[in-house]
Amino acid sequence: MNRLRHIKAADLLFLIVIFDIAAFTLIGFKDQIINTAAIVFGALLSLLLLFVYSVVCLLFRHIDRFILIIVFLLASLGLVIQYRIGANIAEKQLIMTGSGFLAMILCILLMRIPRLFRRLNWLLLSGSVALLAVLIFIGDEQYGAKNWIVIGGYSFQPSEFVKVALVFILANYLTESRRLKDIRPLIGFVLTTVALLVFERDLGAAVLIFGTALILFYVATGNKFLTLTGMGAGAVGAALSYLLFDHVKARVSVWKNPWATYSTSGYQIAQGLMAIASGGLWGAGLTLGSPKLIPAYHTDFIFAVICEEFGIIAGLCVIAFYLVLIVRGALISLHSSDRYSMLLAFGCTVMLTLQSFVIIGGVIKLIPLTGITLPFVSYGGSSMISCMMLIGILEGVAIHNGEVLEMAMNGGTAL
Repeated sequence: MNRLRHIKAADLLFLIVIFDIAAFTLIGFKDQIINTAAIVFGALLSLLLLFVYSVVCLLFRHIDRFILIIVFLLASLGLVIQYRIGANIAEKQLIMTGSGFLAMILCILLMRIPRLFRRLNWLLLSGSVALLAVLIFIGDEQYGAKNWIVIGGYSFQPSEFVKVALVFILANYLTESRRLKDIRPLIGFVLTTVALLVFERDLGAAVLIFGTALILFYVATGNKFLTLTGMGAGAVGAALSYLLFDHVKARVSVWKNPWATYSTSGYQIAQGLMAIASGGLWGAGLTLGSPKLIPAYHTDFIFAVICEEFGIIAGLCVIAFYLVLIVRGALISLHSSDRYSMLLAFGCTVMLTLQSFVIIGGVIKLIPLTGITLPFVSYGGSSMISCMMLIGILEGVAIHNGEVLEMAMNGGTAL
C-alpha cells in the first residue's frame, strides 16, 4: 500500500513535468520564432522539481507526497503564467522558488527539535512586533501599503515572516494553557500586530493574522463566548477602520460597484472580472489572453490571468487543489501525537486556507480586495519563502507522526 501511494505521487509528478515542458515549448514557439530560452527555462524547472522530490523523499520517509505534488503544481502554473508575461519576472521567481524549497527543507529539519521554538517564544514575539514597528519609520511604500523594507536594492515584506512566527507563538501559548489570564500576552501580541498592520495599510496581513488567531483559539479552547467576543471585536475594528481610513472606504466602495469608478480606483477589479469572463469555460489559450490590461497581473490578480488563458474550469481546479491541501493538512493535524504539533499543523493549514480564500474572493468580487498573494502562484519572494516555510512545518509534523498518519490514511492498515 505504501509503495502504491508513492507510485501514484510519482505519476502525478511526471504529469506536472509533461505540463511544464509542453507549456514552455508552446511559449518558445510563439509567433513562429523559436525562443530557446523558454524551452531551457522549462527544462530547468522540471529538473528542479525532480531533484527536490527525490531529495526530500530520500531524506524523509513519511513526508506527505501529495502536499508536495500540489505545491509543485501550483508553483509550476505560476511560473508558466509569469514567463508568458515576462521572462525576467519568471527568472527571479524561479530563484525564489528554489530558495523556498531550501526554506521548506530547513523547517522540516528544525521540526525534529520542536522544543527549540518553544524556548524562543519570547524572541519570536518581541522580534515580530519590533519588525512591524520599524516599518513605520523606515518602511517603503508599495501599492499603497507601507510594508516593505529595502536593503541594497532587494526588498522583502516582514509581515510574511511574522505570519510564520505567529503560528509558533499561538501553538506555544495555547498548548500551555486554555485560561484567559494565562494567554493575555498572546492577546496583546495579536492586537498590537493587527493595529500596526492596519496603520501601515497592510490590510491583507491584518486579516490573516487576526483570522488565524481567532480560529486557532477556538479549536484549542472550544470557548464559544470568547470566540464570539473576538469576532465582535473584529467587526468593531473593521467598522472603525472604515470610518477612520480613506483607503478602507475606497476598497469597500470599489467592491460594491467597481464600474462606477472604472477609469480610476475600480479599473483593476473591473479588468479582472472581464478577463475571467473573456476566458470562458476553457480559456483563450496560453499566450492568447491580454493579462497586461490588468494591474498587478503577476501578483494579486494572477488568478484572473489563469482563468482568462486556461478557462474558468482551470480556475475551479486551482481552488480544488487548495481544498485537497487543506484536507491533507487537517488530517495531519488530527493525527498528531501531541497538542503542540496538532496546533502547529492546524495553524499552518488555517493560514494558507485564509490567504487563498481572501485573495481569490477579492479577485472575483466576493469580498473586498486586499493586497495579498495567491500562495505558491503569485510573484513574490517573501510570500513564496514564507508559504514554503509553512509547508515545511506541516510536513515536519507529518513526518514525526508518519506511521500513525499513514495507517489512518489507508483505512487503518499497517504499512
